[in-house]
Amino acid sequence: MINVAIIIGSTRPGRNGEAVARWVHDLAATRDDARFELVDLKDFGLPHLDEAMPPAMGRYELPHTRKWADKISSFDAYVFITPEYNHSTSGVLKNAIDFLYAEWHNKAAGFVGYGTLGGARAVEHLRLIMGELKVAGVSSQVALSLATDFENFSALKPAAHQERAVCAMLDEVIAWGGALKALRDGTRPPGLDARI
Repeated sequence: MINVAIIIGSTRPGRNGEAVARWVHDLAATRDDARFELVDLKDFGLPHLDEAMPPAMGRYELPHTRKWADKISSFDAYVFITPEYNHSTSGVLKNAIDFLYAEWHNKAAGFVGYGTLGGARAVEHLRLIMGELKVAGVSSQVALSLATDFENFSALKPAAHQERAVCAMLDEVIAWGGALKALRDGTRPPGLDARI
């Protein structure tokens, strides 16, 4: 069974991301094919990237970086809950991602965006970032519109089809997360060419 982090990608007071993450977690918790944990960036207090060495070196000196690295490395896959700010993801989420390097490698990610256009542009940017970090972004995603999936732009009231979108995204995250776990563990699924 794989471990999946549901990462709340905003720390803004009054953020919608916490309600979105809890909704996704509640849906995920009904499954028995993975373990899910909410990971709130607010709990880590990461400053702007302040490590002297590049993250690719893996030589973390600061306690907050080591705490973050330990948490992220404990998962096989991720679901990123991201707002869309100025056609992109939040600065705090990008900063948290940039703190680490190898901890992300050969894992899977799903995306739940929210904003005026369902967070689509934020998710698109996250896909590019994840690709650079050797994270397989699944194709199914959830796009929550502030106009139709929230009441008064703040109270989460997702349309009925959004639950199906979450389930489809989680199906893919779990399948890809399991396949990549085998790769990280040094085992290969049957039929996978040994030259890979």
